[in-house]
Amino acid sequence: MDFVQLDIAAIKQSDSQNNAYVLLMNETTGKRQLPIVIGWCEARSIAIALDGTEEPDRPLTHDLFKTMGEKFNIIVQKIVIHTLIEGIFHSSFHCKHKDTNEEIAIDARTSDAIAIAIRYGCPIFTYEDILSRAGIIINNARKEDEGDSENLNLEEEDDKMANPQGVNTFSLIKLKKILAQAIEEEDYEKASKIRDEINKRKGE
Repeated sequence: MDFVQLDIAAIKQSDSQNNAYVLLMNETTGKRQLPIVIGWCEARSIAIALDGTEEPDRPLTHDLFKTMGEKFNIIVQKIVIHTLIEGIFHSSFHCKHKDTNEEIAIDARTSDAIAIAIRYGCPIFTYEDILSRAGIIINNARKEDEGDSENLNLEEEDDKMANPQGVNTFSLIKLKKILAQAIEEEDYEKASKIRDEINKRKGE
């Protein structure tokens, strides 16, 4: 399977979940974006590592992991987001012992893996299959929206989105309009749900 390298684009607060954030990952050589929902603690740890100016009074868990790795001559070579099951991303970080050259892959939550990757300065990858299923192409979604003439009832859309079964009642054209609007409003959680339903329809 082909690897696709990702970069961190932004961290945004979730509009629908308390203490949740959306981590936006861009592919380095394309226009697709991968939104990943993470918790507040992980978002803070990632933000601190990205900013590089704030020093916590006590080491965060991911800082402690790096310190222990350095003491035992272990480096992290890369992070791989390898599986997507029911909307949940599963990842691993690939370690190497500098003395023995032994390599091992360790499963981790995606948010933890990315927080560690930032501290080690190592690349983040996913597979083409995952990005093709879960990625969002912003430009295409907006173009599809411009070409559709169907009116969108926002109150109806919000009510049905609140009901997990409600999204099934939308036409494919309306789903594309909702997807484009969600991306425009940077509501990436809603965009992910709509994207999954569109992909499901295409696979039927």
